[in-house]
Amino acid sequence: MTGALGRGLRKMAGGLPRTYWVLWVGTLVNRLGSFVVPFLALYLTRERGFSVEKAGLTVSLYGLGAVIAAPLGGTLADRVGRRLTLAGGLWLGSVGMVCLGFAREPTTIAVAAFSLGVMGEIYRPAVSAAVADVVPPADRPRAFGLLYWVINVGFAVALPLAGFMVRYGYLTLFIADAITTFTYGCCIWLLLPETRPARTEAEGASASDRLGAVSAALTPFRDPVFLAFALPIFGVLLIFYQSQVALPLDLGSRGLTEAQFGTVLSINGLLIVALQPFTSQMIRGMRRSHALALAAALTGLGFGMHALSDAVPLAMLAVAVWTLGEMAQAPVAPSVVTDLAPVRLRGSYQGAYHMLWGLASTVAPALGGWVLGRAGTGVLWMGCLALGLVCAGRQLAIAGNRRRSLDARRATNPADLSTLAD
Repeated sequence: MTGALGRGLRKMAGGLPRTYWVLWVGTLVNRLGSFVVPFLALYLTRERGFSVEKAGLTVSLYGLGAVIAAPLGGTLADRVGRRLTLAGGLWLGSVGMVCLGFAREPTTIAVAAFSLGVMGEIYRPAVSAAVADVVPPADRPRAFGLLYWVINVGFAVALPLAGFMVRYGYLTLFIADAITTFTYGCCIWLLLPETRPARTEAEGASASDRLGAVSAALTPFRDPVFLAFALPIFGVLLIFYQSQVALPLDLGSRGLTEAQFGTVLSINGLLIVALQPFTSQMIRGMRRSHALALAAALTGLGFGMHALSDAVPLAMLAVAVWTLGEMAQAPVAPSVVTDLAPVRLRGSYQGAYHMLWGLASTVAPALGGWVLGRAGTGVLWMGCLALGLVCAGRQLAIAGNRRRSLDARRATNPADLSTLAD
């Protein structure tokens, strides 16, 4: 029994380099202290007296800052290096967190929230780029899956811990969050070597001549293969972020209490914590296009099932279904992004990918609320189902073109690309 468990753990987490585990442990430390963002709306309404509308706008300003941070962080990771971008971004984020905690006037709070979105999210593309730098192509889905898992483990612990700490005042959350973020930056600076692939002198000069910072950030959006991949991913994210506003409003209108809604949504975190480490193994034999199509279909189906979720057990089942879709996409999508990116633009491509998340988190709540208010729950959730199936079909339709593009690159640089079937 012990031997089987050991073999299972080695299969799940063995063989990954030390540098990866520095990022993994640092991410855990940082996410264990992610206290502020989940409680930001409550802080603004209860502590600062904001109306619901003004609080929503302020939180959206944070999201807008995150949209800007994604391509900026990716470009910096390519131009100045992963280590400096990571440590500098985390340290700036800790400063931004403290500034927001001490801000008192509405205008100052709005500026601080936007600044925190920019400064606090710069580091994310650099993490993905560094993982791609140090992890062999065949192991990248497993590595990204374990990183996604530890993010959710930290988040699951941070939420109840923050609920306890808020008894001592909201400022405690801001300071504690800033400390863990700053600590993560110190871990990066002290323990993480620079992972950006070395360039030859000729390659470095030509890259510098051809690509400025803005041009590098825009390169992924000029890549038709990346854009074809990004469009259905963005569609799935629009569905996923209905959990932020539309889902709690709908379930609340059906009579679910706040405690019952918390129980329903907790299924998401529980399933990810329990199953995510094994997901990469389960989808290892699948074509990546099939895994992404399955993720889109499950996400659409799960949210579509909310049209029927009048009772808590049905709502929990719906959450379980779309969580399976989330887990199927998490390890595969960033691996595809890594393969599509030229080595010298890994950060920029990961930044573009993270920008999709920021855009979706900004657009989806407003869009879902509008559909919910104008057309009702049936149209919203059936629309999610239809969009999920369209995105699934799109992933299958574009697979051949992406496969041909990657095969052409594999012929010139086979060691840099995943051997997994697309």
